[in-house]
Amino acid sequence: MERILEAIYNEVKNGTDYQAYSDLRDACRKAMETDVPLGLKYLVPLSDRIEEIISTLGSIEEMRNMYALHNSVLLLGAPHNFHMYLLYVESAREPEKKFYMPRRKVLKPLVDDLQDLADGKIDFLGISLPPRVGKSTLCIFFITWIMGKRPDAASVMSGHSDKLTDGFYRELLSILTDPVTYRWADVFPMVQVVNTSAKNETIDLDKVKRFPTMTCRSISGTLTGAVEIGTGGILYVDDIIEDLEESLNPLRLQSKYDAYLNQLKDRKKLGALELMVGTRWNVFDPLGRIQQQYGDNDRYRFRVIPALNEDGESNFKYAYGLGFDTAYYMDMKDSIDDATWNAKYMGNPYIREGLLFPEDELKTYNGVLPDGDPEKIAVCDVAWGGGDSTSMPIAYIYGENVYIHDVVFNTGDKTVTYPAVIGRLKQHFPHKARFEANNGGSEYADYVDDELRKDGVHINIYSKRAPSNQSKLARIIQFAPDVKKFYFLGDKHRSREYRAFMNEVTTFVQTGKNPHDDAVDSLAQLADELYHGIGVVTVIKRPW
Repeated sequence: MERILEAIYNEVKNGTDYQAYSDLRDACRKAMETDVPLGLKYLVPLSDRIEEIISTLGSIEEMRNMYALHNSVLLLGAPHNFHMYLLYVESAREPEKKFYMPRRKVLKPLVDDLQDLADGKIDFLGISLPPRVGKSTLCIFFITWIMGKRPDAASVMSGHSDKLTDGFYRELLSILTDPVTYRWADVFPMVQVVNTSAKNETIDLDKVKRFPTMTCRSISGTLTGAVEIGTGGILYVDDIIEDLEESLNPLRLQSKYDAYLNQLKDRKKLGALELMVGTRWNVFDPLGRIQQQYGDNDRYRFRVIPALNEDGESNFKYAYGLGFDTAYYMDMKDSIDDATWNAKYMGNPYIREGLLFPEDELKTYNGVLPDGDPEKIAVCDVAWGGGDSTSMPIAYIYGENVYIHDVVFNTGDKTVTYPAVIGRLKQHFPHKARFEANNGGSEYADYVDDELRKDGVHINIYSKRAPSNQSKLARIIQFAPDVKKFYFLGDKHRSREYRAFMNEVTTFVQTGKNPHDDAVDSLAQLADELYHGIGVVTVIKRPW
């Protein structure tokens, strides 16, 4: 069967013959009778191929026939593939009124994550996106798909308020019961809605059960004994932390986490899955606590898509004028405080207490250096990949004023960071460059020095070991007052690399766990070099 599918697909991928496309669909249908993954292996690219060529066909009739064929392909795959389900279930709607198609380019990674959750490749998926970009609506479509696939598995949706869960209940019911707008019944023709209750916010498919197919209930409602998440079912938790005010109250935060553990998580049976959507208000909110506990577990996945990408441009400018452009987000950033901006829009839990280098306490400049001939110093904290960053701030010193005019900040291995470091040293030509000697830093410095000398560039390069009698955190805290004297580029003048460097600096905490500390450690080393790296020599009369 696979040889047949492969042979037909080779004809399809390079041509536009309708019969070949139709034959591949029929072959996929036959394969899926005994081997669903094998059929999907060719059905998904068939769908993509039809989308590619449908607008290039020569006549309206050819386009109409291919469009009908595409719908039949989507319908065949929809019960098994979430992406195809999304395309088919809205296929009766006008293009500009569809939810998924205008947002597909951005939301496809989330669709793939949700597919992995449904397929049991992961047990937990955490999602953090800015407001009103479609994350909750996408999850509602996902729940309707799971309900159709597994009508006997009990699922639960919970949020911070009854008003929120009532809205979810009504949207679920609309997709399930509105055949004019949504084609859910086509995808699951053997599954019937047999009971609904607006009062209890429950929906039962196929038959009435003690624990309905779906129950929507707020975290403050009656949950214990009233709900269960069955094997293959979904615990869907959406925004159980209501707002910034609640996230800043440790007692309310702990109370909400306890409620999540005791009323939701403990209702999961073996084999139940979990989907949690939330604004990352605080590292100690439920989603943050789960990430701290399971962040290294490959059965747990955490997806964050910030409002702005690394170039400072909007990630959510959708088709048909939907979504939000860069100007909108920049205006929002200028209009609200840093805590709200970072949490709601950038998916970055912001901590007011314990920050060592809050953004509003750092000095900035507009990229224009003072007149005069500065001293220039670079300090490099070497990393070898694996998630850590090679970090090299380059300082221009004018008297007592220190300007961090450029940085190298890269998570790549040495094949990536060597050219970056060498190139930046050639560009700025500092008077000296210090490399931390620990963990192979001396060899790194020697290589950089040799490569520069081959090009006729002579810079005072040396390496220095970090003290063994002092922890890295203690060193960072020791030099924090000196680092706060530095001038950093203002946000509008930062490159992608510089912005990532500053993000690590401004979210570093004195207490608790920091995912990375390379940027702040390199600044501490720079402060050490500037203010503590020069001994004082005093001439005195010989005492003997």
